[in-house]
Amino acid sequence: MFLENNNSGRKRGWIEVVCGSMFSGKTEELIRRLKRAQFAKQKVEIFKPKIDTRYDEVKVVSHTGIEIMSTPVPSSANILLLANDVDVVGIDEAQFFDDELPNVCNQLANRGIRVIIAGLDMDFAGKPFGPMPQLIATAEYVTKVHAICMKCGYLAYVSHRTSASEDLVLLGETDNYEPLCRNCYNESFIKK
Repeated sequence: MFLENNNSGRKRGWIEVVCGSMFSGKTEELIRRLKRAQFAKQKVEIFKPKIDTRYDEVKVVSHTGIEIMSTPVPSSANILLLANDVDVVGIDEAQFFDDELPNVCNQLANRGIRVIIAGLDMDFAGKPFGPMPQLIATAEYVTKVHAICMKCGYLAYVSHRTSASEDLVLLGETDNYEPLCRNCYNESFIKK
C-alpha cells in the first residue's frame, strides 16, 4: 500500500483496520506499518485514547514491548485538530474511542491521508466493540489477526475475561484476559 495520486495530482487517502482479539499482534502490526511509513519519509502522526496507560502514558506499546511515540487524546475530535500536514495517521485501541471515530477517519481519508487503525473487534462477551464495526465496514483494507487459544492451541476468537468484573472497559493483560477459540469460549460458560 502506498500514497498514490489520481489524475488531478491529489493524494488519495484510505482506511486500513487491523482487528482481532487481545494478544493477536494488532498493535505490533500497526507499529510495523507506521515505522515503514516513517522509513519512507512520510509524515506520520500516531494517536491513542488517553485512558490507555497500561504500558506508557504517551507511547503505543505492544504486549511484547515494541513501541512508538504517540499523542494520547481524550476524544476522536482531537485527532482531526492534531492531524495536520501528515501523510499517515495511526490510531491504536480504537474500540475505546467515541462513536465519532469512523466519521473522523473518513474525513482524514477524504483529505488524502492513509489512516491505519488497530483495535479489538469484539468485547469480552463476544459482542462488536465500540466504533469498530463501522470502521471495519467502511475501511478499504481489513486485516483480522488471531492469537492462539490458551486452552487448546487453535486460533483464538475472543478475549475471554478471567476476572469477575462486568465493566465493558477493563484495562488489563494476562491477569484479566485470555484468548480463546470459539469452542473453548463456549465451554467456559457450560462449566459455570
